[in-house]
Amino acid sequence: MIYELLLRLKYQLVRMRLPKHIGIIPDGNRRWAVSKGLSKEQGYIPGVEVGLPFFNQCKEAGIEEVTYYGFTVDNTKRPAAQTKAFTDALVYAVHSHATVDADLLIVGNTESKMFPKELLPFTTRQRLGKGGIKINFLANYGWEWDLSKLKTADPKSKDILSNIHSHEISRIDLIIRWGGRRRLSGFLPIQSIYADFYVVDDLWPDLKPEHFEQAMAWYNEQDITLGG
Repeated sequence: MIYELLLRLKYQLVRMRLPKHIGIIPDGNRRWAVSKGLSKEQGYIPGVEVGLPFFNQCKEAGIEEVTYYGFTVDNTKRPAAQTKAFTDALVYAVHSHATVDADLLIVGNTESKMFPKELLPFTTRQRLGKGGIKINFLANYGWEWDLSKLKTADPKSKDILSNIHSHEISRIDLIIRWGGRRRLSGFLPIQSIYADFYVVDDLWPDLKPEHFEQAMAWYNEQDITLGG
């Protein structure tokens, strides 16, 4: 608690503008595994183990919402061993984050057999402990699936967000992608429309505490206009 207060005080003293909502694209697990002489599917659990410390950094700094890109519909086209590995890793990640005070939500196509049944209880937002920061995981997510409800929406409605599957996830201020790639890969296209995009060249399992600090410092220097 004291550390959390000191960290928040630090950001207040330097007058940093922090994002309310951070989107996380944790890329590079397979490349990390290969670089260590491991099979590709062995890169997912090490990625999970760095996720909770990063989330705690966000929580301690006062970030209001964090969304992790778990796995996509396209990811499930990978070899069976990899698919099982990242599915099991996501279940492990959700359960490890379930030990903190937060409001947890899983968003993804639950009608597909690729959606982990263990995560079904979290497809409505669940209060964990005392609640507080919102944490979202995308599981078996696809942008086309997300927007498919728009086909049956009232054509006169201007409220697009309320007519998509991920409507409970708010607009994203900052997206951080590890692994050096410079693409969204279908990540929440509606919520990401005005997001700033920060790339970390290190692979996700090599996540370091300074990545968060550097991303916040970079975001603080951006000119946020939302098109205005």
